[in-house]
Amino acid sequence: MRAISQQDVYGGPEVLEEVELPVPEPGPGQILVRVRAAGVNPTDWKNRARRVWFERPPQILGWDLSGTVEKTGFGVTLFEPGDEVFGMLPYPHGVGSHAEYTVGPARAFARKPAEIDHVQAAALPLAALTAYQALVDTADVQPGQHVLIHAAAGGVGHLAVQLAKHLGARVTGTASEAKHDFVRSLGADDVVDYRTTDFRDVVRDVDTALVPLTDDTRIRTLDVLRPSGTLVALLPGAAEAELAAAARRGVRYAAMLVEHDHTGMTAVADLARKGVLRAHVQEALPLSEAVRAHVMGEEGHLTGKLVLVP
Repeated sequence: MRAISQQDVYGGPEVLEEVELPVPEPGPGQILVRVRAAGVNPTDWKNRARRVWFERPPQILGWDLSGTVEKTGFGVTLFEPGDEVFGMLPYPHGVGSHAEYTVGPARAFARKPAEIDHVQAAALPLAALTAYQALVDTADVQPGQHVLIHAAAGGVGHLAVQLAKHLGARVTGTASEAKHDFVRSLGADDVVDYRTTDFRDVVRDVDTALVPLTDDTRIRTLDVLRPSGTLVALLPGAAEAELAAAARRGVRYAAMLVEHDHTGMTAVADLARKGVLRAHVQEALPLSEAVRAHVMGEEGHLTGKLVLVP
């Protein structure tokens, strides 16, 4: 099978190469999936560039995928060969979707809704699961609450805006001015240009804040949260100062890592089927252009998601 491989060295996009590898065999509880499309996420280029979760670079990157079940391992009862599925391989160590075939736990997947194609489906899992686990499982967002979503035009952010509105929240997003119309089209009630405005000057009384950033945005966001509000930090690196500031303000500080989750993926599938969640795919590229996808991602101007198609 064709795969995008990284051979034992961290570095720039040029360390990626297209190679031929054996088709993997599913083990107990696993399924072999013929990949029809695979999402690309910031965690892909970060784990390519430096040591984040892995002592040595993973042979094949990629967590998101949509495709067709080719074979099932012992004990699998959820799916049969020929079923169309989509899901997120176990994060962080279950990589391998940037290839023609991959294996993963059956319960990391859900049936792909017939209403969306494989490219749309592949753009959803990691980002949509992150949004769902943050807003529903972690923060328990309720109708009428105020939700602040930073990087609202990004992969997680643009899906979180849609989900928060579905939950009945008032939504404020931050994004560059050029992306304000896009964020409003997702349902945001207010949008703040983070380049020209300190959001603390215009945002207040927030019940839940979603922060997929590691700069000082997290500690500044504490200033706009209500007492007993929740800040969900989506990237590692919570500083003691942030935790102490949250405690002083009576704010819950939840550092979250997305998990593979059959129940969550089934919920995402239902929301996609109903048109509540729709991924914005900036571009679908051939698998052979994985290097270009990483370059585009690292330039930092994406709206929504990139997808690779084998």
